Amino acid sequence: MITSNCSRLSALLAATLLAGCASNPEPEPLQAIDRPIDLPRFMGDLYVIAHIPTFIEDEAYNAVESYTLAEDGTIPTTYVFNNGSFDGPLKTNNPRGFVHNRETNTEWRMQFVWPFKSAYLIVYLDADYQTTIIGVPDRDYAWIMARNKTLSDARYQELVDILAKTGHDTTKLRRVPHR
Repeated sequence: MITSNCSRLSALLAATLLAGCASNPEPEPLQAIDRPIDLPRFMGDLYVIAHIPTFIEDEAYNAVESYTLAEDGTIPTTYVFNNGSFDGPLKTNNPRGFVHNRETNTEWRMQFVWPFKSAYLIVYLDADYQTTIIGVPDRDYAWIMARNKTLSDARYQELVDILAKTGHDTTKLRRVPHR
């Protein structure tokens, strides 16, 4: 009888623990798109239309990210924006990208300070290479970018919806002003 009660109690505790784990599962890390991209075609200027910003860019205006493919395969990057207003001080960051997944070219490591590199993932890219969404594995940051500084409200909402489907908290999304 005691053994039977102990077995039931153990089973009940195990079920409770498993139920607790199942109700708060850790999200899978964000994944890059699984189709290959043409890296040279991806290069160039992309306007940051909206972002879940890092502390460095939380008041960015006129934000533009520019990619160049170097002969060694790295991607010198320039990220420029006005801080705080359209006329605010110009801020420039020059990280270097390293393609991590050479089968698809959609997973990079960005190096802002040597020797540290952060994972950046291309989670969406349209067929015409006009709009893209970049994210990081833990979903803390994201960037919706486009070749033009403006998007229609409908297209913007489509991209926000795509970002939401990747598990990002779009309530943290900030639309970047451009002029």
